[in-house]
Amino acid sequence: MTRLTGRALRVTVFVGETDLWHHKPLYTQIVGRAREAGLAGASVFRGIEGFGASSLIHTQRLLSLSEDLPVAVVIVDTEEKIRAFLPQLDELVGEGLVILDDCEVIRYVGRAKSA
Repeated sequence: MTRLTGRALRVTVFVGETDLWHHKPLYTQIVGRAREAGLAGASVFRGIEGFGASSLIHTQRLLSLSEDLPVAVVIVDTEEKIRAFLPQLDELVGEGLVILDDCEVIRYVGRAKSA
């Protein structure tokens, strides 16, 4: 059973929905590597509108059929584990934004692993 409470570090990775890593979605690769690294968990959130360094607005509004909406991958774990994971993000994220935030986990309890 996974437990995490107290001081933690949150890494948020902003990329485009169509960004790829070896012909697969980049966000899928980030989540997979976070799992392999034994991090507490990762979630992917699809944005409805946004812009980045290019200043080009990507939106899901009907008149603007964007296929490259913003995606945020959020991972929270101890500072030690997150910082150990950062070199993998450096390898994966060619274009995008990676931010770190201190946070406090009030309660995180995972399910017991079945035998």
